Amino acid sequence: MKFVQIIDFETERLDEMEQIFEDAERRFADRTGGPTHRILLKDRDNPRRYLALIEFDSFEEAMRNSEDPETGRMAERLGTLCIGERVYTNCDLLDASELK
Repeated sequence: MKFVQIIDFETERLDEMEQIFEDAERRFADRTGGPTHRILLKDRDNPRRYLALIEFDSFEEAMRNSEDPETGRMAERLGTLCIGERVYTNCDLLDASELK
């Protein structure tokens, strides 16, 4: 079953965070078991608040990715750019479809 982690955070340094995400995507491009999709949402009512949805093929793949030291270093770098604490929500993906 696919797994999605939602990361709720605030920042005024989104450009720097996006650069970290882009660097990570290049480094992890050939690696199996990493994220398969990423969606970044901006709260229209709070311009500092964002939600990142990170999809994995399974919960187990997500946990292996989480245990990777490189992932830990990336999360630490992202954390320094956040205002306050990040909130993580772990979800099983039950349904997804493209609507036309």
